[in-house]
Amino acid sequence: MKARSIPDTARQGWACLMLLLGLTTTNCLAQQHAEDSLMIRKLFDNALTAGRIGPDLRYLTSRIGPRMSGSDNAQKAVEWGRLKMQEINPDSVYLQEVMVPHWVRGNKEKSFFTRSNRKREVMQVCALGGSVGTNGRLTARVVEVRSWAELAALKDEQVRGKFVFFNRAMDPREIETFNAYLGAVDQRSKGAIEASKRGAVGALVRSLTLPIDTVPHTGAMGYDPKVVKIPAAALSTKSANLLSESLRYDPDLLYSLTMDCRQLPDVKSYNVIGEIKGAVYPGEFITVGGHIDTWDLSEGASDDGTGFVQTLEVLRLIKTSGKRPERSIRAILYMNEEAGADGAIAYARQARLSAETHLAVLESDAGGFTPRGFRIEGSPDIHAIISGWKPLLAPYKIDDIHSGHRGVDLAPMKGLAKALISLDCDDQRLFDIHHSALDTYDRVNIREVELGAASMAVLISLISKYGL
Repeated sequence: MKARSIPDTARQGWACLMLLLGLTTTNCLAQQHAEDSLMIRKLFDNALTAGRIGPDLRYLTSRIGPRMSGSDNAQKAVEWGRLKMQEINPDSVYLQEVMVPHWVRGNKEKSFFTRSNRKREVMQVCALGGSVGTNGRLTARVVEVRSWAELAALKDEQVRGKFVFFNRAMDPREIETFNAYLGAVDQRSKGAIEASKRGAVGALVRSLTLPIDTVPHTGAMGYDPKVVKIPAAALSTKSANLLSESLRYDPDLLYSLTMDCRQLPDVKSYNVIGEIKGAVYPGEFITVGGHIDTWDLSEGASDDGTGFVQTLEVLRLIKTSGKRPERSIRAILYMNEEAGADGAIAYARQARLSAETHLAVLESDAGGFTPRGFRIEGSPDIHAIISGWKPLLAPYKIDDIHSGHRGVDLAPMKGLAKALISLDCDDQRLFDIHHSALDTYDRVNIREVELGAASMAVLISLISKYGL
């Protein structure tokens, strides 16, 4: 049977129809892009002109100050954070209870070494967070290592009764300083454990910073319940260099350390949560957060005062945008990121118990510096969706999309949230001040912090509108 041919007029009709459909789709996409661009512009304009972040960060750092987990100042920050959220007037603000460790530094550390000629050299040190004290002055010889292989190669008698000095520096060749940090942080986190296994009486760790200066940098360290707890301290980079050089020609020098730190009973504390209910999908959640707690050596302006105030600002930006989000938004101020992420663990535990659906959890904990984009842990489909928004993000220079988040408080949500997302910032200055007395308000550029808050509000708004 011979196939009937389609008349030319019919072909022309089909062609016109397909053209109209294509034009309609193109016009819809163009209109959608224009609407999103306008929304983004409004969010950035609001963040950059409201003038909220500077005063909030100054109050947090100067009126409240260091916010060690379990401390009175940490509780003051909880109450202030709740008050600030209530001023924004979301649909609800509430506290989520969590038990947290309470470690105190005590009297200022004292440290020096004595050469064989009896000349004394004073060291700039600080106890690592969670360390036991020395119970008076602890004096011993020192053995220096720069890798785990070097420690393993030593005989037990070369280590027993001594301080192990971990002197592996951050690699300055790394363009991203965060990678240099990751390449050296293991000696801080488990140095005391590995040294104690070999019979050492203490651990000394080179501060995790690139500058050569006299400022020691603290940070969390761990213990193994099966291994004797020994004191652990961080040396400033200048002190570390001096000790290393002195050991070369005077290997029998004596090192003395006095630390008064101790671990107190756990304390009841709280996460602070503010929530805006979604208009279309209220059972789907997107969170944004930063952590309340800091180390005790500074104001904690960059780590994570900036994330704290950015979280408040994102909540305000969405609340005042003029449109209720399609999905529910939670702003979370987490407690105790620095010494165990107990607040984040408590949040994830409750989310699982409540069988909640989380599309994405975002965090700002990279110092509050100039935002570059986002780091995402999620499926290839989710990466494709977010990468599809690059044309919208590019005018604000936040279109760098990388794999793998860097948020300690995000990790407990792995397997529950579809995407774990970190605000990615320029990190060249981060470890100059990280966990040290230099982390003060004057080291922060408020405009950079405002840009970061707007960036997160934009991504949250896009996820809320289109889903993942």
